[in-house]
Amino acid sequence: MNWYLEVLKKYAVFDGRARRSEYWYFTLINIGVVLVLAVLDAMIRKVTGFNIGILGTIYGLGVLLPAIGVSIRRLHDTNRSGWWLLLALVPLVGIVLLVFMAQDSEPTPNLYGQNPKLAIA
Repeated sequence: MNWYLEVLKKYAVFDGRARRSEYWYFTLINIGVVLVLAVLDAMIRKVTGFNIGILGTIYGLGVLLPAIGVSIRRLHDTNRSGWWLLLALVPLVGIVLLVFMAQDSEPTPNLYGQNPKLAIA
């Protein structure tokens, strides 16, 4: 939960580097919250008859910038530009981003800053 809150504190920070754990814990908790909100939206839909999905929409808009920010910082950690994130818009080619996000950090300082693993140690 600490990683999730850390990403939210860096709401619109697009520079620097993010460790794998920061990115993947944020993604894992984010998926859990989306699933819970989907169930709540389905219950609201059943009671009211409105097919809106308002809770998921509000949450999605709220975490859009932090999600983009942590993704860009994760790409920076693998010594890639944040512009690589645009691959997600291309069908099937966006799967390459999964490989980039799963790679280990660049062990030495790079254009985007110090290795975050060394900063914590």
